[in-house]
Amino acid sequence: MKKLFYLFLSFFLLWANSKVIAQDINPILPGAYQTEQYIPLLKNKRVGVFTNHTAIINNKHLIDTLLLAGINIQKIFTPEHGLRGTADAGEMTIDSIDSLTGIQIVSLYGNKYGPNQDDLKDIDILLFDIQDVGARFYTYISSLQYFMEAAAANNKPLIILDRPNPNGHYVDGPVLEKSFASFVGKNSVPIVYGMTIGEYATMLKGEHWLNGKNSAGVSLTVIPCKNYDHQTMYSLNVAPSPNLTSMNAIYWYPSTCLIEGTILSEGRGTDHAFAYIGHPLIANKGFEFTPSSRTGAKEPKLKNKICYGWDLSQKLAPKNKIDIELIIEMYDAFPLRDSFFVASPGKKTTNYYFNKLAGNASLMRQIQSGASAKQIRASWQKGILRFKKIRKKYLFYKDFE
Repeated sequence: MKKLFYLFLSFFLLWANSKVIAQDINPILPGAYQTEQYIPLLKNKRVGVFTNHTAIINNKHLIDTLLLAGINIQKIFTPEHGLRGTADAGEMTIDSIDSLTGIQIVSLYGNKYGPNQDDLKDIDILLFDIQDVGARFYTYISSLQYFMEAAAANNKPLIILDRPNPNGHYVDGPVLEKSFASFVGKNSVPIVYGMTIGEYATMLKGEHWLNGKNSAGVSLTVIPCKNYDHQTMYSLNVAPSPNLTSMNAIYWYPSTCLIEGTILSEGRGTDHAFAYIGHPLIANKGFEFTPSSRTGAKEPKLKNKICYGWDLSQKLAPKNKIDIELIIEMYDAFPLRDSFFVASPGKKTTNYYFNKLAGNASLMRQIQSGASAKQIRASWQKGILRFKKIRKKYLFYKDFE
């Protein structure tokens, strides 16, 4: 077994290194780097920028680049985790003034998810630049949708600066059922949808998934990446949010974020969120960790309690699939299985957070009934195939298949 593991590891590293070498020869440049394509569109306009700390161009923030180019930034709009990317997951942020530039900041993860008419009345054009990680429950694509709907409703043209998707090399997971739609999943896409944020935006428009007045006619311009395709294992040099601080965590995230809907700790409050998984009641595991309060995780699950479980920080995530075998293993290892999934008020299936993350109630029932990973994965295939047909219409870059 060990020989097989090391053989797989060797092939994976060889494949990954070949992609890194290719990136060194032809560096991948996100849309923000193509300043000659979008700065002229912003000249002499009052600009509203939706962004956070990830919008970097050659080690300089997009905001600084625009200001140096003489662009009039009227407002900065921010998503979950705020402009600096330090707020906790789920922590509401407030409107403020940016201390570095004096520009007004409008939080779109506080009292509202999208800008209103008053926010946009003194703006001529909107710009969107945020690094996504390619999982349906990562909330930046929900923020994108609300931003697009506001742009349409207020007749404001929108430019999206595209960025590569670090999980853009595969599609997997159950397709969301509409009754389970929420801010952690608004549309009928799989958990891993294999699209950049620019491609996803064109799909929202093209498939008429946007709500509200004028949504079909939203004026959308996407500035694409250079030298990127969907076979690329793109490596981020900025943590996209406070609990995704390594590429290993980003690769594990589509699988282990499901643990947020269970009684187990998903590792928030440690150096390896989404790679440390455990609980005080887990037995026969040689690994332990203790979640504690820190920036981005002030009140983590099971704070200050010794948890026993899984250390994925030195283990490779599956290259092109969600590790449902691992989720089943964790369920089987927990001694009080009836309380593994965190119950919702009245135990209504659509209110279980695990079901919101999964996008259905089926996955929880399948795990509880002892279904195998093979059976669970087979139940996803029809939905995945339907989605892939839709997805293919909106791809800007060479696909993985």
